[in-house]
Amino acid sequence: MLYIEIHQLFKRKLKIAQIAKHLKINRGTVYKYLGMSFEEAQEYLGNPLQKPKKLDPYRDWIVAWLEEYPHLSAAQIQDWLLERHPNLEIGESTVRSYVKEIREIYQIEKKSIVRHYEAVPEQPMAKQLQVDWGETKQKTIRKKEVKLYFIAFVLAHSRYKYMEWLDRPFTTKDAIRCHENAFRFFGGYTEEIVYDQDHLLSVSENAGDLILTSEFQAYIKDRKFRVHLCRKADPESKGMIENVVKYIKGNFADSRVFKDIESWNVSALQWLDRTGNKNVHNTTKKRPVEVFLVEKQHLQPVSPILSLESNHTVIIPRNINKDNTIRFKSNRYSVPVGTYGSQPDNQVYLKIKQDTLIILTQADGEILAEHKISNEKGRLIKNRNHSRDRSKGIEEIKQSVISSFEKQEDARAYIDEICQIYTRYRRDQLAILLSVIKSDPEWINQALQKCIYEKLYSANDFRDVVNYLSKSNTESISAIYKSNIVPTSKTKIKVTTRSISTYTSILEGVSNE
Repeated sequence: MLYIEIHQLFKRKLKIAQIAKHLKINRGTVYKYLGMSFEEAQEYLGNPLQKPKKLDPYRDWIVAWLEEYPHLSAAQIQDWLLERHPNLEIGESTVRSYVKEIREIYQIEKKSIVRHYEAVPEQPMAKQLQVDWGETKQKTIRKKEVKLYFIAFVLAHSRYKYMEWLDRPFTTKDAIRCHENAFRFFGGYTEEIVYDQDHLLSVSENAGDLILTSEFQAYIKDRKFRVHLCRKADPESKGMIENVVKYIKGNFADSRVFKDIESWNVSALQWLDRTGNKNVHNTTKKRPVEVFLVEKQHLQPVSPILSLESNHTVIIPRNINKDNTIRFKSNRYSVPVGTYGSQPDNQVYLKIKQDTLIILTQADGEILAEHKISNEKGRLIKNRNHSRDRSKGIEEIKQSVISSFEKQEDARAYIDEICQIYTRYRRDQLAILLSVIKSDPEWINQALQKCIYEKLYSANDFRDVVNYLSKSNTESISAIYKSNIVPTSKTKIKVTTRSISTYTSILEGVSNE
């Protein structure tokens, strides 16, 4: 009994908030039960001598859920029960009648949520798949709020569904990856896929990302399916997927507590298995999972290997940590020392190829590092070549840097000052200088004089000055090439005039010769 558990925890000196968190109920429920005697609780919960019902063992939980979330539907209650008790066999009508009775006994009024359903013409098997995006705000286990994004798929004939979640807005590559995952989930794909035109071109629920890019068009060409863009406010074309998005928000996501995106996606697939694809559909009066068994045979088969692996590989941006590592799936992977601070916004890009993690400078840039992906958690996966080069002493590295400059005395004074300021990080500072000298040798002498004049004694400052000089000169040259004719009205060139006698003397000299 919930009443007994609350009193036992209270006797163990747990606070009200701790009891509520432990039992996953409202604090008001804890206060209410603590204020009752056992006999009062029995009377409150109804006559214990009445005919027992199948859901009576779960009565306290159902009451607590409804008191905290009055808007919950019987379908959600059933899903929560099955999530906690997978072996429970209970019919939908039984849950509906029991929840209705609970509401009447405890005067828990259900908040009315208006839902709009649109008539959609029946589609033949394997003809059409509808796709849409959505977002929700969820409470976390730390009582904070996080925004989550999802993409939903539904087969128009069987109403068989698939969804995938992210804790950040979708990108084009995410959309392509999720399409491939959905096709594998369905065991094939349809002739036509329906999208909301607004969502493809300017998706408000997708952070405005443009999905219909050249990359996505190339993917469509590879997969050879037809795209249908429905008009704005056209429920006849996309009513099914709109209802699926509402269903996911209102049943799966509603009042669910977020822990991490991996476990959230696992729960989503479990929900599809026990509820989303198992419950009888309101329109077809059939279970999607049963109709899907027939429709699946008519889907176009998914090729095991697609050019997606090479042309549409998922690229994931990642920030570089100060210790020159990046995080991926609860592990840290090393990049060469000096990478932190050398990349724009300290960002690199990850590409996953089978069991290998490839770290790139840009989405299509050079490879910084390659690591075998670890299945463990909390590990540091480090390449020995990424450590500092300790085969050379500080003085040897310093001399190598100094010899790269024209004015070596100035360079020596400048580098000595840096080494004195950054005593503990001399090797790192020199490594950055060597990297700059190697990548942009054309501007290092000019940058040296600028840094000395401005008293910028840092390898990072030196690198920034070199980048500035390189960029400024590139833009200047570009501007000259773009402007073939300089308007005379804008020139301020003074022309020196000479007397006529000057030209006469020159001509006389020429004629005499």
